[in-house]
Amino acid sequence: MKIYIIGDSISIQYGPYLKTYLQGIIHYSRKEGEEEALLNLDEPQGANGGNSERVLDFLKSKAQSDPIDADLLLINCGLHDIRTNPQTGEKMVSIENYEKNLKEMIQLAKEMKTTLVWINTTPCDEKIHNVNMGVHRFIADCEAYNQVATRLMKEAGIPIIDLFGFTQNLGDDLYCDHVHFNDHIREKQASFIAGWLNAYQALK
Repeated sequence: MKIYIIGDSISIQYGPYLKTYLQGIIHYSRKEGEEEALLNLDEPQGANGGNSERVLDFLKSKAQSDPIDADLLLINCGLHDIRTNPQTGEKMVSIENYEKNLKEMIQLAKEMKTTLVWINTTPCDEKIHNVNMGVHRFIADCEAYNQVATRLMKEAGIPIIDLFGFTQNLGDDLYCDHVHFNDHIREKQASFIAGWLNAYQALK
C-alpha cells in the first residue's frame, strides 16, 4: 500500500518517525520540499501544505498535471486557517470558506484514483502563542474547524484519524513552542498514525 501526505508543519515533524514505522510495510511519500519548509515552520512553503486554500490549489494542480500515485491520500489543514489578526479578529480563512474548500477537496479526491483519509488539526498552546506571536490562534477555533471537518468527512464516508484527541490525551508536556510538539510527542503521534494505517491495511 502507498500513502501520500499533505499537511502542515506538524506532519513534517512526525513524518520521519512515521516513515520509519512504515518501512517495509507501507510506502511513505509526502508533498515535496521538506528542506524549504524547515527554514520557517510558521510560514508555509515547500512541504508545508499551509491553509485549506493552499492545499486545495495544490490538489488541483496535481489532478491536472501530475496525478498522485498513492492508495491513500492523507490530508490535514486547519492550523493556518485559524490564524487570527489580533487587531481585527479576522481569520486567515473563515470557517465558511474552510468548509467550502474541504468540500472541493472531497470532490477532487473522488475524481482521483486514491482514497482520502482526513487527519484533524492538532491543538495549540494559546497562552504562549498569543503573547509571543504576531498572529493569534485559539483552541476554540481548533475545535470548531475540526467539528466542521468531522461533519463533512462523516457525511462523505471518509475515514478520520483523530490526531487532535490523541494528542490532547498525552499529558501536559506537549509543546516545544506555541504550536509545535516536543520530540517524544511527535514520535507518539507517528506511532498512532502508523497503527491506524496498519489496521486499515489489515481490513482491506
